[in-house]
Amino acid sequence: MSPPPDLLLARKAVNTIRFLAVDAVEKAKSGHPGLPMGAADVAFVLWSRFLRYDPTAPDWPDRDRFVLSAGHGSMLLYALLHLAGYDLPMSELQAFRQWGSKTPGHPEFGHTPGVEATTGPLGQGVGNAVGMALAGKMGATRFNDAEFQPVAHRVFALASDGDMMEGVASEASSLAGHLGLGNLIVLYDDNAVSLDGSTALSFSEDVPARYAGYGWHVQSIDGHDHDAIARAIDAAIADRARPSLIACRTHIGYGAPHKQDTSEAHGAPLGPEETTAAKQKLGWPVEPAFLVPDDVRDYFRARAAEGAALRTGWEQRFAQWAHDNPVKAGQWDAIWTRAVPDDLLAQLLAAAPVVAGATREHGRAVMQKAASLVPGLAGGAADLASSTYTVIQGGGDVSPGAFDGRNIHFGVREHAMGAVVNGMAYHGAFRPYGSTFLVFSDYMRGAIRLAALSRLPVVFVFTHDSVFVGEDGPTHQPIEQVASLRLIPHLHVWRPGDGVETALAWGMALERRDGPSVLVLTRQKLPPIERPGRIGERELRRGGYLVAGDEDPHAVVAATGSELHLAVGARAALATRGVRLNVVSMPCVEIFEEQDAAYRDSLFPAGVPVATIEAGRTDPWRGLAGPAGLTIGIDRFGASAPGPVVAEKLGLTVESATMRIAEWLGRA
Repeated sequence: MSPPPDLLLARKAVNTIRFLAVDAVEKAKSGHPGLPMGAADVAFVLWSRFLRYDPTAPDWPDRDRFVLSAGHGSMLLYALLHLAGYDLPMSELQAFRQWGSKTPGHPEFGHTPGVEATTGPLGQGVGNAVGMALAGKMGATRFNDAEFQPVAHRVFALASDGDMMEGVASEASSLAGHLGLGNLIVLYDDNAVSLDGSTALSFSEDVPARYAGYGWHVQSIDGHDHDAIARAIDAAIADRARPSLIACRTHIGYGAPHKQDTSEAHGAPLGPEETTAAKQKLGWPVEPAFLVPDDVRDYFRARAAEGAALRTGWEQRFAQWAHDNPVKAGQWDAIWTRAVPDDLLAQLLAAAPVVAGATREHGRAVMQKAASLVPGLAGGAADLASSTYTVIQGGGDVSPGAFDGRNIHFGVREHAMGAVVNGMAYHGAFRPYGSTFLVFSDYMRGAIRLAALSRLPVVFVFTHDSVFVGEDGPTHQPIEQVASLRLIPHLHVWRPGDGVETALAWGMALERRDGPSVLVLTRQKLPPIERPGRIGERELRRGGYLVAGDEDPHAVVAATGSELHLAVGARAALATRGVRLNVVSMPCVEIFEEQDAAYRDSLFPAGVPVATIEAGRTDPWRGLAGPAGLTIGIDRFGASAPGPVVAEKLGLTVESATMRIAEWLGRA
């Protein structure tokens, strides 16, 4: 803990933070001034006395992480980053919420230096912080020793009442307490006000008691008392066996004479008159706006120099440690750089099963090979590992107080799993994955979307991908999920049709560094697909490729996943009638759409009619099939019956596909 500044300087610094936020919101005529005004004391004490950071090296591996889970209060974070010396000049604060600025309405990872996570959808940031803390514990277990602890950082999150209401934060906090993540400290901005008014309208639970029930170390303090804040953070850091919650009672809109403690300060500018009144009440100059006093600037400059010294000292000790421990240093590089072998895909394709089987079974086999080649691969399932087949064999379990394993048991917490694996990816070490049934991806959609927005290299494995789940019925039979996932920008959705394509999906997902990938796998067995000898890795990588065909086809049939063999079967059946069908496999539509027009046109020649087959909504395929094309799929909910019966009743058999294509082509 660094020594505190004198009281007058501390108050001046806190008001600098407050009014940078107020002025930015006023200039933008949009934003949330209340939280920055109320939480400025807590944030200042943390950043000035505890947080380990170096603005010149924002990706220093052993920096402390600060997550603003209450992302609507983004100007609090931007003010801190600016004062701390990150590459966020005053001009960016003055461009708050404007086109092209580095100060968007909610913080965005990779867009603004020093922002550790994309936050704003409430509760997600708490889950991200849990993932960061988990990754930190896993890293510390692997690399720390008596001589040097290269992983000693802590994770701090600032959460709001809204975060505490969201279920995803509750799930993640429950998991954190179970695991004993003593490197995690959540500062709860307990101001009892949300957008619609007092939290008493809908929220009367005892949050500290709930967190105590989760197994957290809990404290309640006055969030404007700097000594109390410092003592609480110090005590939280000292408890290494439990995560900590510090409930900080604050006043939203602190200092605004007419809007303090009201919802009016939450999500709208104070207005010129109230801004002036607030500045006058707190003894702050009305003009100029965006004022940073020289002594406040100097104080933060000195704090940044302390952080730089910490970082360079760490680097020197790390270099000696790496020299003395070459094996561990090699493991460090592999995990922190997320390195994969240059021939990863080739090796996975060589390991791909070529027998009949469910693609979840193929995924299990391929995943074991991937785990041997990518030591940072780690993750788990939402209490479904026995069904999703995503256990790293011999990888060991992550469990309370034991973090040397690679298999994480998330429990029945899909919401939290998505946020936690994102947090692991934000952290920087490991290649995280999470798995559940495809239909439950709906519970994770917020996290998947944020992974795509943040370009996180996360792998989401979803099995039981269609109505062929059978007896479990329509509640467990996905219809619209694949189509809806494909709508998310920057997300690669893989639906492999056999072992080869499953290996392809895993390989390209692990090679990818600029975004997440979804693997959609079957429960039911599928036959292996025969491919021409000319189909190699180059063609497979293109997201869509010709499985079987002629130079002059009557039609092209595109299919994915478990329907690929239906298209192949229909082709063989119609060939006896003199109908020439080309079959195109489309395991990843997004990658196929990135290919050059010449390649795409070679698979779907102009003037040749197109049919599609996929066990899901048909409308999204209309863009490929065109108005006269045929789209075979499902535009209703499923039914409870054995899988083969469901397939027959819903027209997803080789015989049904053959008949419909023949009728469409006038060859019935």
